[in-house]
Amino acid sequence: MIEDLLDGYRTHIVAAHKQPLFLLLVGFISSFVFIRFSVRMIRAKVRWWPGNITPGGLHIHHMVFGLGFLLLGGIGVFATSGGHPWIDWFGLCFGIGCGLVLDEFALILHLDDVYWSEQGRKSVDAVIIGILVTGLLLIGYVPLGVVPGEDTRWGLVAVISFNALASIVALFKGKLWTGLLGIMVPGISWVGAVRLARPSSPWARWRYERRPRRKARALRRERRLHARADRARTWLFDLIAGAPDKVPANHPAAHRVAERMAASATAHLDAHAARSLARRHARLADRSPTPRATTPDRRTPAARRRRTVHAGRPRPYARR
Repeated sequence: MIEDLLDGYRTHIVAAHKQPLFLLLVGFISSFVFIRFSVRMIRAKVRWWPGNITPGGLHIHHMVFGLGFLLLGGIGVFATSGGHPWIDWFGLCFGIGCGLVLDEFALILHLDDVYWSEQGRKSVDAVIIGILVTGLLLIGYVPLGVVPGEDTRWGLVAVISFNALASIVALFKGKLWTGLLGIMVPGISWVGAVRLARPSSPWARWRYERRPRRKARALRRERRLHARADRARTWLFDLIAGAPDKVPANHPAAHRVAERMAASATAHLDAHAARSLARRHARLADRSPTPRATTPDRRTPAARRRRTVHAGRPRPYARR
């Protein structure tokens, strides 16, 4: 059994010049599994496991060490011209750096420590996509196993082109996993390209706004089918990375979210109040009477006599 595995490794990995990529994948998976185990032990406050690295009270995230491994692997390959056995070791270092950095992808994206929140699940998405793409590249030299140097088969080229187009359509329809798997496995992306798009996808925004019936079908499908898939995905991610924290109402993170929501609402209300005030001024300006063209001068002698008569006072006569 072991001899068969070794023979397969020599034939499909070493002889195919894929050993650096294989070691990169090994380092990627190993670093992710190790760091997730480490942070879960720290979260559980296990006494026998070393805690966070905090020199001088500064918490150093593990993506800092991941950047160091990435620099070591990338610069090392160029410094040694990619020769053996250095490229194998640098490929392993690069894979370790990928696992450590992508495990904190959500922190880099949000610029906030959201590791144990719902937003932190984006890190798991990024790691799974990275491992999946690297594994698919390791299985096939290029999509569908086409080897450079062979005679061009135009039928196969047409299938590859159609499959790539279907994968792009599936990705635009919000079907991430279907589109990614369909890059290497023809047929999967074709199904995703034909079926309805997810309501929040770019395809739905472009194509379903003027088709209310199709949009309603997409919403019903989302509620019925994708709710089950989301529950299964949540269970799997809880198993891999641990359940996110339930943030209490008095938590600083909750205060930050509430402050951002209040600021957004205040800005919206201010803009709405300004528009209402402008409309009110416009209505008042339309209702105001138009000024008279000529205003009689009430200080003339005739005007004074008319006011005297109306008031009931004796009428003065001018001396001649």
